[in-house]
Amino acid sequence: MRESAVLVPVFRDAAGELKVVLVHRGERGVHGGQLAFPGGKRDPEDASFLATALRETREEVGLGPESIEVLTALPEIQTFTTGFHIAPFLARITPPPTWQFQQPEIAEVLEVSLRYLADPAAHGEEEWQLTGWPHPAPISFWRVGPHHLWGASYRILRPLVPRLLAGEWAV
Repeated sequence: MRESAVLVPVFRDAAGELKVVLVHRGERGVHGGQLAFPGGKRDPEDASFLATALRETREEVGLGPESIEVLTALPEIQTFTTGFHIAPFLARITPPPTWQFQQPEIAEVLEVSLRYLADPAAHGEEEWQLTGWPHPAPISFWRVGPHHLWGASYRILRPLVPRLLAGEWAV
């Protein structure tokens, strides 16, 4: 397994709406074109998984530690087909006025309402045939504009949405 870490950045916008930050990855790479959290592979010089998540967040979306308050480490997960072990960290952030993201690795930064994700109409499930899978399998996802949020990011965020909306963490 390749070690990696991600930040699950959440914040309240000016209207008090609770939002999560996602990146739409550029078309290159193992997870090209997918929605994800800022993060990536652990480098040998990273002192911890948290250090990886913070470094990658700064590199990918320009958000430095002064704008991040880590709330908790979340359960670690593995991807099913690409061989990644992921350590996620939930963090309250202060978003910048304009996102400065690393192109072409990141195509765009999305601020998605957790209330929207909690709406059953945003949720879907379809049979997908993924590369390396012998048979189609049911895949759960959220529709986010023209994109689907699925896979490891979906599995990290799915149990958090009701907990965040219930106020389990002060955001």
